[in-house]
Amino acid sequence: MKSTPVKGTRDYLPSEVRIRDHLQRIILETYQDAGFERISTPILEDGINLDKSDGGENLNLIFKILKRGQKLSDALAQNTPEEKELSDMGLRYDLTLPLSRYYANNRSNLISPFKVIQIDRVYRAERPQKGRLREFMQCDIDIIGNPSRDAEVELILTTATALKRAGLKNFTVKINDRRILKDIFSYAGFDPKDHERLAIIFDKLDKIGIDGVEQELEEEGFAAPNIRQFIGLFQEGSLTLDSAAQVCDASYITDLREIIHNVNQVSGKDFAVEFAPSLVRGQGYYTGTVFEVTAEGYRGAVAGGGRYDNLIGKFLGENIPAVGFSIGFERIFGILMEQNYQIPDQKERIAVFYDPDTYVPALSYARELRKDYMVSVIARPKKLGKFLNKLEQQGFAGFTVYGQNEDVKLFKDNIQ
Repeated sequence: MKSTPVKGTRDYLPSEVRIRDHLQRIILETYQDAGFERISTPILEDGINLDKSDGGENLNLIFKILKRGQKLSDALAQNTPEEKELSDMGLRYDLTLPLSRYYANNRSNLISPFKVIQIDRVYRAERPQKGRLREFMQCDIDIIGNPSRDAEVELILTTATALKRAGLKNFTVKINDRRILKDIFSYAGFDPKDHERLAIIFDKLDKIGIDGVEQELEEEGFAAPNIRQFIGLFQEGSLTLDSAAQVCDASYITDLREIIHNVNQVSGKDFAVEFAPSLVRGQGYYTGTVFEVTAEGYRGAVAGGGRYDNLIGKFLGENIPAVGFSIGFERIFGILMEQNYQIPDQKERIAVFYDPDTYVPALSYARELRKDYMVSVIARPKKLGKFLNKLEQQGFAGFTVYGQNEDVKLFKDNIQ
């Protein structure tokens, strides 16, 4: 048998789990302080729901689960069974689809607007690499039932507060509106059926520059006049809200200006908020505002989200306004671990060693010490020195041997 975890998943040492628990607790408390309520949904979702969720590229990354028993036997009995005949459910690839189903199923028991928290694991059949796992944690907040831009403002401010409290510094919130993208593409004369393909190319602007975008458009076979019209928008540099207003519906620009203004007013410009014209977000269910958070010195987004006013309607037959923001927990955890993050104001962890005849009084002594320390009671090993080295490696601050010298000896005091 293999002792290593499945590729794309991770084991975490106790010292790592303590930090993960601490970060999740900070994020959860921040969300709850802002009036959001936590729910829980299954990791399994119906295959039909997953297939019809407009999840973009994520639909190609679903872990599908085989049918069971007679249903599987019947499917295999076909000469060339289709994939959909072999599977009837899968693992959730994000927390937005499960939330949409949850809301549709429990709507009568929920207030509106519904301010909701989800902190849980999701699964994608990714190619494992740094920053991308197949099993990972997401920390979501969503507001369902509020069509105004007040929801975006509250989500941005709450998420930024959580990131600050977790220890992330020097980050930028980037914001766009998918409707602006569509108007830009229409202004350039591109066919609406090509808008999604265009968005994928335009999303690379920050990486390859406008010249690279122009080259990819040419390689994809788009008409030269349309490309020239589109590239012309960037002749004087980056597309701004002012220049976008010349070719887009004015109400979309007004919405973004209002969101940015209100966030800056409340936050005192404690973090940067900027218009990012090439920001797309990969999920197809986004209908309007989209946003991401980028951190200085780290490649890729550490949080993201947007408005998805049509997804819940797939379950209810009527569109329900909804917008959400998700913190990429694994990326935050990775950044902080690279910075040798330490939990602030945490009690130090020590060990109380006992001999066979001192176990009970050692337990009583440990209870007294827990006023000031986190205490593990451990039978004294034969090779105490070697064991102490391992304790120190695992983050213990010190120890005491009950019955010999009850003063706590801290490892740092032995450093010369």
